[in-house]
Amino acid sequence: MRYLILSDLHGNWDALAAVLRRVRRKRFDATLVLGDLVGYGAAPNQVIEAIRRLSGPVWIVRGNHDKVVAGLESGETFNAAALAAAHWTANRLTAANRRFLRELPEGPLGIDERVAICHGSPLDEDQYLLSSLDALEIFTYFTGPQVVFFGHTHLPSILAHGPGGLEVALLTGASGVIRLRPGWRYLLNPGAVGQPRDRNPLAAYMIYEGDAGLVRWFRIPYPVERAQERIRRAGLPASLADRLAVGA
Repeated sequence: MRYLILSDLHGNWDALAAVLRRVRRKRFDATLVLGDLVGYGAAPNQVIEAIRRLSGPVWIVRGNHDKVVAGLESGETFNAAALAAAHWTANRLTAANRRFLRELPEGPLGIDERVAICHGSPLDEDQYLLSSLDALEIFTYFTGPQVVFFGHTHLPSILAHGPGGLEVALLTGASGVIRLRPGWRYLLNPGAVGQPRDRNPLAAYMIYEGDAGLVRWFRIPYPVERAQERIRRAGLPASLADRLAVGA
């Protein structure tokens, strides 16, 4: 099986369009979307509709911004900019797109015998999975497939557990390959399509090649200034535009 992995699109149509153009000639058995289609960015309807139009099977779990925009949670834990963007988005979504968000399932979601997806972690959809202790808890208590793809932190990363112990690393560079090892389990974050936070403004995504036991990660440019201009024209907090240029 060959999967395209997308996470944290955050209403950034310009970034998503660049990713979809880059992979348009590749064949995938399914696309896996790890949540937060909306929030922060100023093109939420375009993003949702592009995901809904994707050919082939598409598996999606909800993110915390999706829940707030859909009215499933209040957003009381959000900072002021995030909450302002969520309210702006909720007021501009079409009825069909709001319903689409409201009906997204909670993770973890099993895709096949080797792969599951979630937003925060397989133990808690809102957990920020950042440390080796977080990873060890999941590897101890979650008895799922070998590979779990997660989002939420916006940091491309690998957390692996096996006979050699626990390995945790950020994924850097324009692209790279992870060779999955027998007897090891993996938590893999592709990074954010729409709002990277690793001091790299390039859009991030992954491709999983199950039969070969490979995960490839990619960073690609997109017209950041266009996404920034959308945010400014919408009257959203200026910080949401500014951070796109520095990947913060």
